[in-house]
Amino acid sequence: MRVFLFLAALVCGMPSMAANRCDVQVPTATADLGEVRLAYQSIGRTDDPALLLVMGLGGQLIHWPDEVVASLCEQGFRVIRFDNRDVGLSAWSGEAPSVNMSYELLSYQLGLGASAPYTLRDMAGDALGLMDTLGIRQFHVLGASMGGMIAQHMADLAPRRVESLTLVMTSSSAPGLPAPDPRLLHQLARREAPDRAGAIEQQADLLAALGNPSLAVDRAQLLAEAELSYDRAFNPLGVQRQILAILAEPSRVELLNRLKVPTLVVHGTADPLLPVMHGVHVAAHIKGSELRLIPGLAHRFQSAYKEPLLAAVLPHLRAHRLEGEQQLAQQMEGAGEQPL
Repeated sequence: MRVFLFLAALVCGMPSMAANRCDVQVPTATADLGEVRLAYQSIGRTDDPALLLVMGLGGQLIHWPDEVVASLCEQGFRVIRFDNRDVGLSAWSGEAPSVNMSYELLSYQLGLGASAPYTLRDMAGDALGLMDTLGIRQFHVLGASMGGMIAQHMADLAPRRVESLTLVMTSSSAPGLPAPDPRLLHQLARREAPDRAGAIEQQADLLAALGNPSLAVDRAQLLAEAELSYDRAFNPLGVQRQILAILAEPSRVELLNRLKVPTLVVHGTADPLLPVMHGVHVAAHIKGSELRLIPGLAHRFQSAYKEPLLAAVLPHLRAHRLEGEQQLAQQMEGAGEQPL
């Protein structure tokens, strides 16, 4: 009975308590992982089930919308968002590796492949190292775009630790899938702006191109978002290294075939960077996964799609959070411990 009451309280929640514990304006901390130092934020109670958010190419932790982070926290999660290596406030412990981007892109375009100073699997190791530093043994993972690719590696590297996967607008990197618009790839790689104003204009252009063109574009809002990102951190060479990590990545079909983690795949039907068949392909290769397609969603978190995204993601996360809590309560009862 005490276990039931405990779980019921978690499900129902108390709005005032949730609001207090889900303040997204928390300090940014740093985890030293040896080769790199990762900047992160932890939102929510430390004894709540952990949900790690893994951002995509060039994205900083601030690019997870605060209202979405708060909504996830209010479901009873401790939400952790962080800057991947080479972006935001994360930094190399020593000298950053150098690359010849022009040469590597030419090699890739000629079908000779690209080499990268690190891999997406290395980045998955970073994320696992962050959770080690925080003392979190088991957790849920939500990854977007490149972050979804990293999340796939995390589930493969640590299947007993990842309790559920949510993969948003991501890919298996398998050959033969629809290619992105070449103009969009050029915008992603373009980092030659001569000054702050130029860099902000370029980023606003990229944000517009990643969104659904049928929605009205608020240029002032895009410029404000780009300005916030630039002023927090601007590392164009780091983004180039992340691009090479993606280009050098082989197909993950065999990896996906062996995953047994409860998985939700969410993809938009209007994605210009990773067309919808990328999400369909991922779901087809993860046994027991669920696929949710969102009409009109492109490759950016636009406010018009916040509710459809949450409606797709929250039931999956709630179900597997409760499943984990029930298992924990059963283990505690079996060990003769009293739940709180």
